[in-house]
Amino acid sequence: MPLMTGRSRQWVLSLSLCGLVLLGGCQRDRIDPDAPAPEPVAALRQLARHAADNDLLGYARASVPPAQYERLQVAWAQGHSRWPLTELPLQDQWLPMLAALSQPDAPQRLQRAFDTQLAGQASGMRQAANFIGVFGAQYLRNQNGYSDSERAHYTQVVNALSRWAAAAPLTDKQRARTTITLLTATARTTGLSTDTQLQEAGMEESLRRLGPFFKAFKTALASYGLSVDVALADLRGEVVSELGNDAVVRVQYPLAGEQIEAQVRMTRRDGRWYVARTLEDTDALLQAADAAQAEHDARQAAEAEAAVEVKDAAAAPAKP
Repeated sequence: MPLMTGRSRQWVLSLSLCGLVLLGGCQRDRIDPDAPAPEPVAALRQLARHAADNDLLGYARASVPPAQYERLQVAWAQGHSRWPLTELPLQDQWLPMLAALSQPDAPQRLQRAFDTQLAGQASGMRQAANFIGVFGAQYLRNQNGYSDSERAHYTQVVNALSRWAAAAPLTDKQRARTTITLLTATARTTGLSTDTQLQEAGMEESLRRLGPFFKAFKTALASYGLSVDVALADLRGEVVSELGNDAVVRVQYPLAGEQIEAQVRMTRRDGRWYVARTLEDTDALLQAADAAQAEHDARQAAEAEAAVEVKDAAAAPAKP
């Protein structure tokens, strides 16, 4: 999706994972779409439905247990968390992107940038897409933060998106104009382009406001031949193993005309199933948030105590 130069080409490949990044291997048997879904699979498909419906608030609520969700709201209000936005690819780029799209002159500026640097550069964009595919696969091979199943899954996704981008009409001028108009108009309606605005809106209101932008982003991708909603709607799964409160689910979904296969670790907590990686990430986030808030409270208490001591000293009678 031609919006900006440089990083915009990576956004095309990365941000299309918004509804898919929750997944994480490879086997070859087809999954029966008509078979009743066991609980771990049903939990995954519920998340996919929320994403397909652009219901970011529902997605967040279904991602973690209620008690943890409430703590995440508090951590957001205290300024220690921006979950679930931090679960998205290129998490540090969402606010700068919204800020750039929300500027009054954004449509004209972005169109000029497209006309100058991308229009008519189909060959160059194909080369860039192929390079990103090679670079992305190499990056995944060398990163230690992924499990083998996650690395296998994301490599499939990167390769599929690279082939899609190489064939997509990313340099079409009229399509770019339509896309820029849609995204800039929708970005402005969110009223969210700074961290302060996210803080003031709160977690739930921020997610409500971002839902229409998420929808517009998917609409833009679909106009270039990449339907995230089809991938979400056609997600299928089956339980590979289940032991106590842990399970592994094999999933399949279509992406850019290819069939992606993955394995997802699931954990049952408080009687419901959740993506294990999400629970691990939010557990760590909340631990860090609690530590940060405790430090903040201790600093405020020390400052208040010091202020009292100064006041008492000033009020004390002078020695003769």
